[in-house]
Amino acid sequence: MKKVFAISGMLNYTLVVFLNAFTDLGHKIVIQNTIFKVYDGSTQVALTAIVNSLILLPFILTFSPAGFLSDRFPKNKIMTYSAGVAVIITALITLSYYNGWFKFAFFMTFLLALQSAIYAPSKYGYIKELVGAKNISVGNGVVQATTTVAILGGIIFYTVLFENHYNETMRTESDILKGMVFLGVLLCLSSIVEFFLASRLPQKSLHVDKKFEFKKYIKGFYLLKNLKIIRHRDDIFGAILVLSLFWSVSQVLLAIFGEYAKANLHVTNTIYVQGVMALAGIGIVFGSIVASSLSKYHINLGLSVIGSFFIATIIFMIPFSTSLLTISFLFICFGFFAGFILVPMNSYIQFETKSSRLGVVLAGNNFVQNIFMFSFLVATTLFAYFKIDTKILFFLMGFVGVLLFLLQFKKYYLEFLWSLVEIVLKTMYNIEYRGLQNLPQTKAVLLLGNHTSWIDWALLQFAISRKINFMMDREIYHNKKFHPFLKKGEAIPVSPKGAKDALNEAYNRLKNGKIVALFPEGGITRDGKMAKFNRGYELIKKDYDGVIVPFYIDGAWGTIFSRDKNRKFKLRKKIIVSFLKPESKDIKADELQNIVKGAICS
Repeated sequence: MKKVFAISGMLNYTLVVFLNAFTDLGHKIVIQNTIFKVYDGSTQVALTAIVNSLILLPFILTFSPAGFLSDRFPKNKIMTYSAGVAVIITALITLSYYNGWFKFAFFMTFLLALQSAIYAPSKYGYIKELVGAKNISVGNGVVQATTTVAILGGIIFYTVLFENHYNETMRTESDILKGMVFLGVLLCLSSIVEFFLASRLPQKSLHVDKKFEFKKYIKGFYLLKNLKIIRHRDDIFGAILVLSLFWSVSQVLLAIFGEYAKANLHVTNTIYVQGVMALAGIGIVFGSIVASSLSKYHINLGLSVIGSFFIATIIFMIPFSTSLLTISFLFICFGFFAGFILVPMNSYIQFETKSSRLGVVLAGNNFVQNIFMFSFLVATTLFAYFKIDTKILFFLMGFVGVLLFLLQFKKYYLEFLWSLVEIVLKTMYNIEYRGLQNLPQTKAVLLLGNHTSWIDWALLQFAISRKINFMMDREIYHNKKFHPFLKKGEAIPVSPKGAKDALNEAYNRLKNGKIVALFPEGGITRDGKMAKFNRGYELIKKDYDGVIVPFYIDGAWGTIFSRDKNRKFKLRKKIIVSFLKPESKDIKADELQNIVKGAICS
């Protein structure tokens, strides 16, 4: 995190992200709280859903131009000009408050969202430009946490001020808005500061020669073209669908909770209602930080499966909770596990997308998400029209959460198991990695080192984003309990009779640029000392484009996963995994063993 904030412009960018979300939310809070005070029941649910729909609609309409602008012009310039437009819009919002123009103020949520829709692809695309692909998970964690803190702060800040200046004589929408004109002034001042900071962001990209034809936009040419781009990669589109389902569920919960709290918990103070929903923001902050930590060396997609499971469970629990305190805790947990979805999914989309198409893909991400959210909110409005109990909507969203979990589990079940193992082991032990710079990013790698415990394979994989192809005992490979996972993990079975075939398979993997790992000792040490390295790996053909990288693991001996007779559990025991300098593919076993031994002794 310190390394990322040391990057020039990162602090400024973080403040811009904060103010953008803080300002956008402020006006929405004023309108929603006005609806809460004036209306009840199904009318309240319907109007709240419509407000949220007006915020989503611009993201649908501006899919093509927003993506075009982000790819055509430097992203910092788009952010600056958008922030300047926000100053004008917030000035008009202040005017509507002053005159008590509720319908005009209601419509201004659409214009403010329109500015955000143009702004969004550049804002998120700028992360990769600013921090680089290597730090993209941490960068996304920072942005997600910052955005959430802004939302949380905005909810509390504007709701407290709203409630403190509200009184019972304000019976109409017009009366309430006239009493909140000072909030409009604060929105305007916030936009001015954002514009000032955005204008000082460093430029990381150049103008690209592209043209945008309005006729093609109207006819849907760009829409179809851009949809093909985001559908081109099933994995990226799958991540977009995951985010779309999550945000759709979240939007419905936000739309119905106010009426649910009023009818079932008898809460009429907007501070409590908005405060409980804001607690999800606290959860997202901590969830994003944890997800970023667990994605330090790679994008941890398995976290999204864990997040989906707990989110579905929490949604089902809310209607059975009669205490505001209990529901507050559930909203915190909801936000925490939301961070497990948001950080890896957003990072994956940005990391896997070519820079030349990033603006279109991020705009497409917004487009699909908002189509989903808009549809869910339309359904919510219809449910409100037919006066269907909000508890039923909670259960329906719970089933959508289950669907989200099943879709995630089907696609990422191996990553899910890896994540569980990683969370458990990183909680139990303090794992330190050294020499990661010695691992080539693209070339084939033959990893060779000592074997100290049953978890050595996991310790190696945690720090490497590319999948390691482990060579392992054939009997374990074909064990009924483990075989499906080991096969999915692309392990290579080895037996005395089939050694030649296994070495040929290892060669084929290396020839295709993959990472193959082998423990030359042939088994886990029984006395803590390194056994003689076998020469089998020397028989692997050497005409592949790659290197041998020796490694050593220190500290795993003596853990409950080792063969130490005096092994015992010690929480946070330090384990060091070191990757040494690459060696020639012709290195002999004795020489390799001396290098590993020497590294351990030093």
